[in-house]
Amino acid sequence: MDGPSGTGKTTVARKLANRLGAGYLDTGAMYRAITLAALRSEVDVAEADAVTKAAKAAELEVGTDPNAPVALLDGEDVAAEIRGDQVTSAVSAVAAVPAVRDLLVGMQRRIIERVLAERGGIVVEGRDIGTVVAPDAPLKIFLTASADVRAARRLAQDSAAGREANHVDVLRSVDRRDRLDSTRATNPMRPADDAVEFDTSDLGIEGVVTSLCELAEQRGIVAERGAPT
Repeated sequence: MDGPSGTGKTTVARKLANRLGAGYLDTGAMYRAITLAALRSEVDVAEADAVTKAAKAAELEVGTDPNAPVALLDGEDVAAEIRGDQVTSAVSAVAAVPAVRDLLVGMQRRIIERVLAERGGIVVEGRDIGTVVAPDAPLKIFLTASADVRAARRLAQDSAAGREANHVDVLRSVDRRDRLDSTRATNPMRPADDAVEFDTSDLGIEGVVTSLCELAEQRGIVAERGAPT
């Protein structure tokens, strides 16, 4: 499941994994954790070699339970910290470093393989899942929504988490992140050729999840609700 920020990817992916009895992987949290590692090492995120060194030195662990996703950096739970403004403003630069992408894509593929063996299915969210990480996935989804709607959602999330923000600044941040993620040289964000696109601007989360469950059943991915094949 791919798409820009604010489209509901995380909420939809977790609910879909729960509905299907599958594992869950948030690849964006991995890039954010590596960004935090670089920031804590006080390296310039524009310096690819320094960022790569910080990434290779970091001990990263992410959970695959949709009910309790965790992100550990060097043994510390950083799930809340990686959603802060400092990481958000720097993550696109870190995610654009080819060596970092190679490192994390390899890790993501190993996690997917392990969870498939253990649980029989996994819902993976990010920006290059259908095009790079899992190009052979039987169902690829690309979520979209208008920039204004996504900014409003992001503002609501920030407010709920106690982070100060305003709509204009959040909209600028959303536009900037879209531009950086879609124009980077390595693995830019784009829909896979065979992805199903869902515009969530006027759709409720439950409606999206129900539609995706039905689509998964039509594709033969699940024999019945809650039973991955």
